[in-house]
Amino acid sequence: MYRTGIVKLTSRARFSTICLHAGQEPDPATGAIIVPIYQTSTYVQEALGKHKGYEYARTQNPTRMALERNIAAMESGAAGFAFASGMAAIGAMATLLKSGDHVVVSDNTYGGTFRFFDKVLTRYQLTFTYVDTSDLDAVAAAILPSTRMLFVETPTNPVMRITDLRAAADLAHRRGIRLVVDNTFASPFVQRPIELGADLVVHSTTKYLNGHSDSVGGIVVATRDEDIEWLGFVQNAEGAILGPFDSFLVLRGTKTLPLRMEQHSRNGMALAEFLAAHPKVKRIYYPGLCTHPQHELARRQMNGFGGMLAFDVGSLEAARRVLDAVQLHALAESLGGVETLISHPATMTHASVPADRRAALGIGDGLVRISAGIEDVEDLKEDLAQALDKV
Repeated sequence: MYRTGIVKLTSRARFSTICLHAGQEPDPATGAIIVPIYQTSTYVQEALGKHKGYEYARTQNPTRMALERNIAAMESGAAGFAFASGMAAIGAMATLLKSGDHVVVSDNTYGGTFRFFDKVLTRYQLTFTYVDTSDLDAVAAAILPSTRMLFVETPTNPVMRITDLRAAADLAHRRGIRLVVDNTFASPFVQRPIELGADLVVHSTTKYLNGHSDSVGGIVVATRDEDIEWLGFVQNAEGAILGPFDSFLVLRGTKTLPLRMEQHSRNGMALAEFLAAHPKVKRIYYPGLCTHPQHELARRQMNGFGGMLAFDVGSLEAARRVLDAVQLHALAESLGGVETLISHPATMTHASVPADRRAALGIGDGLVRISAGIEDVEDLKEDLAQALDKV
């Protein structure tokens, strides 16, 4: 039940082929090439104790299971578990911990993750230490006898720090702890943490995996048998599942992930180069630029540099002028859609992070984040140019 389910694919199948076919087969009833939306709450059993592998939709749904197998194969994992949001996926992953456990976390983590760890999980006697995980000496120094997990975002949101995943995995495993990687910012096209040693990968499927800004969801991909068994139990027990229609939408998205990510990466690089040369921009954050402090690591670890970037215009007023003036860039939360989104981390995605902590991370009031879409990049540059003229 929890295999990756690569249907009719050889072990040498390449990534684009996996995106299109893994976990999916023509509908046995009709031959439909697209996995149907099994919009049902229960399944009729042939006789007492005799059924077709499906009993109740919280526990099993064919559309959701196709998605889980698809993304598990994309991430080179053993099994996937889809949830109602990215935060629900992180919540399920956190049930691997027990009271008294300690976790080392990337300090520049998503604001919602910080809020969940700091305001919710600490109520259950879990403790967290936040460090710059691009500095593995700092990671090693933060590990305690009670540490059970290293939770990493790379690139980080929004200042794009890069953690050496292979080295982090080696460090974690020498200390007997799990490495968990939030791969939302990169997507499996750009990097595959399990191939670099991670034990678990989480995604907000809302973002690049779906890619069309019309679904909210999350997934955990696991490698260890004991984690797979537990996560399957928790998914059923807690019930925060991804519904069949959202599963269908994400499956539609994964089919075009490689094509979209190539364009996101091209546009991300072009916008970063444009902003790096603009006199109104004080600082630019994008791992594809040779000025990025971990550029060489990003080149080794990533397949392209993705569509996420941030830039600082120096003040809240300057940021406000840019955000109020853009026309093609949509001012909105989220990322990873085909349309370009622009946001203000200090008051939007990271508003739950205390101001002094934001300042220490480099998330100042003048910082603006862009999720580069797949529009013609010249139109995007022209839009930014006219907005920056207002500063």
